[in-house]
Amino acid sequence: MAAMCAVCGKSAQFGKSYTHHRGVAGGRWKKRAQKTNRIFKVNLQRVTAVEGGFRMQVRLCGKCIKRIKKDVLEGKRPFLNLVNVHPPVSTEPKKSSIQSDIAEKAPEVAVAVA
Repeated sequence: MAAMCAVCGKSAQFGKSYTHHRGVAGGRWKKRAQKTNRIFKVNLQRVTAVEGGFRMQVRLCGKCIKRIKKDVLEGKRPFLNLVNVHPPVSTEPKKSSIQSDIAEKAPEVAVAVA
């Protein structure tokens, strides 16, 4: 199994590691610092997703997980449903149907009741 995100396909990238030498006081380095090859790995997390009514474990990068959580918080439909991410529950108390009927018919009475 490759180290790759199941949604965006992000995988490891190659680059160079630079050593940052500060020069000595008043002088400079005689030799340049080496640049060695290195691998930048992906931040993969194993999460449980629901697809077509079935639960399956997929490997997603951190950016895709953040995108799914943000879509759920904003009320948008995420591109993949995760098991442990739930839509937010409103904390404000619900008005009963009687109070809302009174507020629609006579606003001044609703102020006196409240």
